[in-house]
Amino acid sequence: MNLLTIAIKSIRQRLLASSLTGLSVALGVALMVAVLVINGVIGRMFSQSGSGYDLIIGPKGSDLQLVLSSIYRVSPPIENLPWRFYTQIRERRDIEHAIPIALGDTTEEGGFPIVGTIPQYFGVEYAHGRKFLVKGDFLQGTWDAVIGAEVARKNGWDVGSKFRMIHGGQDDHVHEEQFTVRGVLKRTGTPNDRSVFVHLDGFFQIDGHGKPLEEAINREADFFGVSPETVREWYGDDLAHAEEEEADGHDHDHAHDHEVLDAQKEVTSILVVMKTRNNNPLTRTTGSLMLKNELKEGFQAQGVNPIEVMRRLMDNLVGNVRLALLYLTGLIIAVSGIGIFVSIYNSMADRKREIAIMRALGARRQTVFSVILAESILLCLGGGLFGLLLGHGLVFAAAPLVEARSGLLIDPFAFEPIELVLFPVLIVLASLIGFLPGLTAYRTDVADALSN
Repeated sequence: MNLLTIAIKSIRQRLLASSLTGLSVALGVALMVAVLVINGVIGRMFSQSGSGYDLIIGPKGSDLQLVLSSIYRVSPPIENLPWRFYTQIRERRDIEHAIPIALGDTTEEGGFPIVGTIPQYFGVEYAHGRKFLVKGDFLQGTWDAVIGAEVARKNGWDVGSKFRMIHGGQDDHVHEEQFTVRGVLKRTGTPNDRSVFVHLDGFFQIDGHGKPLEEAINREADFFGVSPETVREWYGDDLAHAEEEEADGHDHDHAHDHEVLDAQKEVTSILVVMKTRNNNPLTRTTGSLMLKNELKEGFQAQGVNPIEVMRRLMDNLVGNVRLALLYLTGLIIAVSGIGIFVSIYNSMADRKREIAIMRALGARRQTVFSVILAESILLCLGGGLFGLLLGHGLVFAAAPLVEARSGLLIDPFAFEPIELVLFPVLIVLASLIGFLPGLTAYRTDVADALSN
């Protein structure tokens, strides 16, 4: 009979106590695994989402809110930018891509965020070295849409499906216009999976999305710091004609193409990719810093680097919470180890005769010591293995809840390589726990134990 078999039989003799001590280890390991996996998934998503863009340009305000709304779509937009400002950014010679997005609406089914944008959105890497793949086509016509993989799965949509949207998330106002799904994105592991992309032209033509002319003129005048008369001069005869139609009470049929004046268009933010000069990637960084500082000096808009903003959030908030949870779970595992130590050590008084018989039958002191050490290691590793499975079960169960409450996608099958470090740590912990009881067994006096 080998040492492992003896240790297993010894554990089975004290099944209840052994199970409870092993369970305490399992709970600590499960909590630590859940923290590591969820933190790793969120950290990767935050680091890669938006990493394909050098800057996000939006209205003055919170840089964090700008990133959360434009990239992660879990926060309401700050304000909007005039279309004229977007065209000025787009025409800059140091910018490779300037992609406008318009937010605010959600799908009637599922409540997924609507992103009004242009086909160029899908031509830019959404993360470093990663491009969009699609089943079907990207945005082509005015009333075309592309949906994320999660939207397709939950709503049961595919190419050819039609849908309507709710204005500004208000349940009581559903737009009559319909968009047709022309493409389904392959899963990216980013907020794009739970977003619906519609052609920006169609987004502007939806009833209520174009600003009333007088309000649009005044807002644009305030933004650029000019008079309303100057704004009218910018648009000339087109503005005069549109004002005449509005004064006559002319209305457009829903879901039919009609002209929307540029003065009435607004975008939530602009995703910017700077030009690379002389094949030097650093020129993109330099160009984005210069543009960011240029915007900072004005009063119209701000430019933020999404990676910097999310790294600051992760370090200052999420990172501290993660460390606190890891310390807590480490303490739980340590307390569980103490429980195993107490259980084994207390059992030594009842096992002196058993140990003495083993010695009398020829077992060496080292063998008895090894049996006690094997028991400790088996309890820790058994609890750790069960805790690993339980931790991933918690992640699997929590993934849909996290997505529903925060909009963040958690891969229920995610695995963190650092989890493998837990088992060597448990072996070391078990060795420390089993050393003193093993030493007690090692020093057991055979004659005294048998006589008593």
